[in-house]
Amino acid sequence: MSERAKRMEKKQNHTQVKSCDHCKPKTCANMAVPPAYADLGKTAKDLFSKGYGFGAIKLDLKTKSQSGVEFSTGGSSNTDTGKAAGNLETKYKMKELGLSLNQKWNTDNVLTTEVTLEDQLAKGLKLALDTSFVPNTGKKGAKLKTGYKREYMNVGCDLDFDMAGPTIHAAAVLGYEGWLAGYQMAFDTAKSKLAQNNFALGYRAGDFQLHTNV
Repeated sequence: MSERAKRMEKKQNHTQVKSCDHCKPKTCANMAVPPAYADLGKTAKDLFSKGYGFGAIKLDLKTKSQSGVEFSTGGSSNTDTGKAAGNLETKYKMKELGLSLNQKWNTDNVLTTEVTLEDQLAKGLKLALDTSFVPNTGKKGAKLKTGYKREYMNVGCDLDFDMAGPTIHAAAVLGYEGWLAGYQMAFDTAKSKLAQNNFALGYRAGDFQLHTNV
C-alpha cells in the first residue's frame, strides 16, 4: 500500500459522524411520567411542612435491618400548646414478587396495614389494599387503591369502603414538555352526589416549579 493510501485510510478511521439534533431519538427526560395528583406541588409544600417547622419540634429516624425490613419513627411537639404526636412505621418489600407490606401506628392509637402489588399484572399498574383499625372504638376501614402511570399520564382510582356506602376517588394528571394539568374528584355513592371537584395546573423546568389548583 502506498504512503498516500495509508494516510487516506487513517483519516477515514478518525472521521466522526455527527447527527443533527432533530434526528436524535427522544430521551427519557422528554417522556417523563408526571406525578400523581396528590404530589403536585409537593416540593413547595415540603419546604414549609418539613424544612421549617415554626413553633414545633420534629424528630424523624430511619433504619434498615439486615433482612431488608425498614423502620421509621417520627415525633413532633407543639411548643405553644405542648401537644405531642408520634408514629412508628415498618416496611418490607419482596422485589421479585412486586409486593410490599407497610404497617403504621400512631399516638392516636390507629393501626394501618397496606399491601401493594406493583408492575406485575401490567407495566405501570399498581394495586393496593389499605386497612385501618382503632382498638379503642373498634372502628374499621378499608380502601382499595389502583393507579396506572406511563409517559405523559398518571391516573388513579380509589374505592373507600364505608358502612353507609363506598366513596369513589379518581384523579388524573397529564404532562407534556414541563406543563402539567390535573383533575381530582370524589363521588359519595350513599348521597349520590359529587363530594369533591378540583383542577390543577403546573409547570416545572429543572429546579423551577409553579403550581396552582382550584
